[in-house]
This record gives sequence, structure tokens and C-alpha cells, in this order.
Amino acid sequence: MVTTTAVAPVDASPTAPGPGRAGGRWYEGAGAHVVLILVLVVALYPIAYMFGTSFKSPQEILNNVNVLPREFTPGNYADGWIGIPGVTFGRFFLNSAVVSAGVVIGNVVACSLAAFAFARLKFPLRGVWFAIMIGTLLLPHHVLIVPQYVLFNSLEWINTPLPLIVPKFLATEAFFVFLMVQFMRGIPRSLDEAAEIDGCGPYRRFFFVILPLTKPALVTTAVFSFIWTWNDFFTQLVYLNDLEAYTVPIGLRLFLDSSGQNAVAPMFAMSVLSLVPVFLFFLVFQRLIVDGINTSGIKG
Repeated sequence: MVTTTAVAPVDASPTAPGPGRAGGRWYEGAGAHVVLILVLVVALYPIAYMFGTSFKSPQEILNNVNVLPREFTPGNYADGWIGIPGVTFGRFFLNSAVVSAGVVIGNVVACSLAAFAFARLKFPLRGVWFAIMIGTLLLPHHVLIVPQYVLFNSLEWINTPLPLIVPKFLATEAFFVFLMVQFMRGIPRSLDEAAEIDGCGPYRRFFFVILPLTKPALVTTAVFSFIWTWNDFFTQLVYLNDLEAYTVPIGLRLFLDSSGQNAVAPMFAMSVLSLVPVFLFFLVFQRLIVDGINTSGIKG
């Protein structure tokens, strides 16, 4: 007896997906990539122009609008670092580093403690106090400048970094408190119950259970606190009056006040250097954000 087996016909049409062609739709998404590349070019053009201008002479800055300079002038960085007579630009970098570090530590510590209280503890009028805290986000920052200045002046804190750092240790940044509260509410309550069974009190639950799982929110708070403080101009200008206490944003403004157009090239050079700490800080902590999400142990 001879048996026959039916063989299904092979579709040899040109529309059938072939190997390496992703279903014949390799071109899909190309338009979106082109748009993203164009947006990236537009976003990076000011930085590229600033970097190229930092190597131009003062005369070329006025005549050459291209990104690349016709003649490189690396001496702008040395002239800019000298800064104002008697105070080098390194002093401004040191002041900004001290203020930024203090603000980052204050926001991370105080806001995480306040967020833990709102998210995991029960106390009278918790909802009312949380609503009041959220309501402070509606207050413009400039409305608080005058009463805060009067208060800090009575404490003799003017012309010191204290008005910029000390309030952060009192959880005055409601945005970061709200950010951490929302993150902590997503942590399973069973972890708190298990910790309580093992004899952990509120402080131990915070430090050994909640805080390690809140690593992405803590890193986000640190990154934005550093960037906002490093780039802050108005608040630092209000409280810092002595040249020795100036930070980087105020120091950059001094180039125009002291020498006019002749100091534009060194100002661009110092502007490029002022971006380096922000870039490095964000680059390092961006990796920690990803690591914190991968190792948090929370499954959706």
C-alpha cells in the first residue's frame, strides 16, 4: 500500500515576509526617527554654539555666527578662570558646590522623612496637613522673598549660604515630598506588617524597609535639587551680597558688568565649564535611577 502525504503550497508571492526584512516593513518608524533626530539637533544647537563661541575672539563673536570658529582662541578659558580681580572663578565654583550639596542633602533627608509620615503613618489631621502642604505649591516663590529676607536678616544670615541651605532641612520643597509620597504609597503594606511582626518600630521600618525601596525617588530628588540649585540666579542674588560669597550664575553675570563686550568670550568659556558638573551629576545618577528600578523588588 502506498500512502501519499499532502504538502501545503508555498507562498512565493513578493509580499510574503522574508528573513531580515521584518515582515517587509523595515521602513516603518523611519519618519519618527527623522523627527526625533531633528528635535535633538535643535535642542543641542545652543550648546554646540556656546562651545564653539568659547573658542572665538571677541571680534569674531560679533562677525561670525557659525558654530565653528575661524581661529581658535583657547586663552578664553584662562582669562575667564582668572575672573574678577582678586577672586578667581574657582571660588564661585566652590560656593556653588557647597550650596548645591547642602540643598541636595537637605531635600533628600527632610523630604523623605516627611513623605514617610504622610504615606505610611497615621496621625490626627493627616489629610488636612497634606492638603495644606500641596497648597503651598500654588504660592509664587517671589511672594515669599520679602518675609523670608526679613526673617533671615534678623537672624544675621544674609550674605551666608545658610538662607539657601537651612530651609531645605525643614522639608520646604512640597514638590519632592509629594513625589516621594506617591512612590511610597505604591510599596506593599505587607512589608510594613512583616517588619512590625519582627519588632521594627517606625524608624527602623523607614531606614531598613521603605528607604531602600524609595531609591528611584531619592535619586530623582537629588538630581533635580542639584540642577535647580546650581542654575539658580535670583534667590542667590538676593541673599549673597559679598563678592567672595557669589556662586557661578552670579559670577557669569559679572563678566558683562565689569568689562562689557570685551569679556563676552571668557563668559562663554566659563558657561561651558559651568555645564560640566551638571552633566556629570546627571550622568552618574541616571545610572542609579535605572539600577534602583531594577533592584527595588517591586513587581507591577
